[in-house]
Parts: sequence; C-alpha cells; structure tokens
Amino acid sequence: MNVTVVTPRFAISGVPLAQLRFAESLARRGHRVDLLIGCVNKGLTLPQTPGVNVVVLGREKARHMLLPLMAHVWRARPELIFSAEDHLNVLVLIALILTGSKARMSGSSRVTPFDTYSSRVFSKRWFLKQFTRATMWRATTLTCVSKDMVGQYRQVFHNPPHRAVYNIVDSDTARQRMAEPVDIDWLLNKEVPVIVAAGQLEPWKGFADLIEAFAIVAARRPVRLIIFGEGSLRAQFEARLDSLGLRDRARLPGNVPNPLKYFTRADVFALTSHVEGMPNALVEAMLCGCTPVATDCPTGPRELLGDKYGYLAKVGDARSIAECLEKALDCPIDKKLLAEATRPFSEEAVITRHFSLLGLPEEATRASNSAPSR
Repeated sequence: MNVTVVTPRFAISGVPLAQLRFAESLARRGHRVDLLIGCVNKGLTLPQTPGVNVVVLGREKARHMLLPLMAHVWRARPELIFSAEDHLNVLVLIALILTGSKARMSGSSRVTPFDTYSSRVFSKRWFLKQFTRATMWRATTLTCVSKDMVGQYRQVFHNPPHRAVYNIVDSDTARQRMAEPVDIDWLLNKEVPVIVAAGQLEPWKGFADLIEAFAIVAARRPVRLIIFGEGSLRAQFEARLDSLGLRDRARLPGNVPNPLKYFTRADVFALTSHVEGMPNALVEAMLCGCTPVATDCPTGPRELLGDKYGYLAKVGDARSIAECLEKALDCPIDKKLLAEATRPFSEEAVITRHFSLLGLPEEATRASNSAPSR
C-alpha cells in the first residue's frame, strides 16, 4: 500500500523516534512509505531509513505544514496516513478535507489532553479544541498511546473515537541495537550496580527528584547513575551533583544515538517524570532486561508495570523514589516477566492493531511484494 507517516520535527525524543520506527516497520513489510518531517532540530542528522522516502518540508512550525501536506496528498495520493500529535493531526485532517482525498487516516495522541486543550475561550488551546472537534469526523481512527489517556479524552470530548494503540518498541532493529558494544567504562567492567535514566533535561522529566533520590541511595551503598539526554537544566543538575559530592558517581553524557545498548548492561532504569503518555524509554529498558522504577504519574507507568513488572514511586517524592531504587537493586524483576510485559509493544502486535482499527484485514499489514518498493 501507499503509506505516508507524518511528524512535525525530528529530534532525539519519543514522538519522532516512534514515527521513524513505525515508517521503517511498514517499509520492511513491503509497503511504499513516505516519511514527512516538518523540520530537523539543529545539530541533528537524520539516520539511515532503508526503504523509506524521507521528505523534510523545512517548516519549523507545524501550522506552516498545511500547504505542503496538501501538495503531498495531491501528488503522492497516499492510501493510508499515520500522523502523531494533536496539532498536526488537525492539519492532516484539514488537508484531507480540502483535497477531497479518500485516504484512511490514523491520528495518534501522545500527551495528556489536559495539557493540550483548554476551555478558556479564545486561547490557543481553546482554538485547537474547536478545530479538533470540527475535524475528527474525517479521521478513520484516532488513537492514544495508553488506555488511561483514552479515558482522559472521554472527559475532554463527548464520545470521542479514540482507542489505545502502543508504539513499536520491540523489533529486529531494536534487538540488533541492544547487542552493539558500549564505550562507558562503568558498564564495560561493572564493579558496582548502575542506575540509568534517559530523556530531556527539562522540569517535567523529574531528574531533579532522581538526583536527590540517588544521593539517598548512594549514602547507603556503592551505586552509580547515568542520565542520558540534553536540555536546559544541565548546568543546574551538574551544580547539584557537585554540591552533593556525587560527580564521581553520576554522569550526564548527553544525547546518544543508541541508548538500548547501555540499558542492556545496566541494573535499574529510573523514570521520574511528572507526566507522560506512554514512556518509550521505560519500555525499551524493560525490553533490555533492566529492572524498572517509575513514578506513578499520568499516564502509562502504572498501566505498564502493574504490581509485578516493576516498582512505582510517588511523583516528586525523592524518598519514595530512593526506596523503590533500593528495592529494584535488591530484588530485580525476572527478565521473563519483563519480556511478558513488553509483548504488546512488538512490531507485529502494534501494526496489526493499527490496521484493524483502520478496517483493514490482518493480511494487509504486509504488501503482496515482500520487499520494499524502493
């Protein structure tokens, strides 16, 4: 089938990486795939995407993507369109309506609607709510990355069509990346347990809480911490580690192209967010056999971990996080259980679910030609 996958920008973060993986998965199944990207964040280079035709539109604002989206629909005539993030979903729907396209469209929501929409009249988020309400009829299906988020959308909109579909995390490519060699000495010759975390160094990720929790744990036992990612709070975190005397036991290596190889060799993965959709990094770490600790934030962690796949801590509570980190170090989760928890995030399960919601039979998930058409 002729498929288009759309994302507003390429960055080292959940949504664009998930869309990239999704496009690659569809191409491996023999579909003709275009990946439309609004812009690429400065300093980044797009990775190789075998079988995928990548088109960078050069639009830094999603709202400026409407005309290029319409031109693409006219020219490429996609049969399926997969979009992600509510503001972009609306633009794709408007493009389909204005062009008269018959393409089936699946729009995925990745963050809580409580942060996306507003009832304050004439605010930016209020206008988005009105446009969403006015255009959602054109979507073949609208999805959320967690079941809890579906419930949130039902509070914001009257009888919305949203259904839960997870991101692809477990694939052949992911398995290959897990086996790549590492270059961090703490993980090469591991003398003491290593806790890892990954994400943007921004307030909502809760890494300030993690550092305080790590200080509590480090005062009681030998342990090390690595936080992968970049953001505006780097200097603040470095200063706090200095003041705690922990710079020789904690590192901030920045962004890395392949965190999975590090997760595979670590002991505990910590997610200390204040809010999430369905955290890809947490699922990746579990896929790698790393025992998870997560804050019980909306949404995703409780749905994923339940009461047997990891340890849940209170949001913003360093002592609760520290307690869970110690439990994880003392009683790691069996890797067979972690594999069980991540099964719904397999390429096969996710694509089959998407095509089912689009009204397509399971055999349509693979093109008649087993090799990609480009």
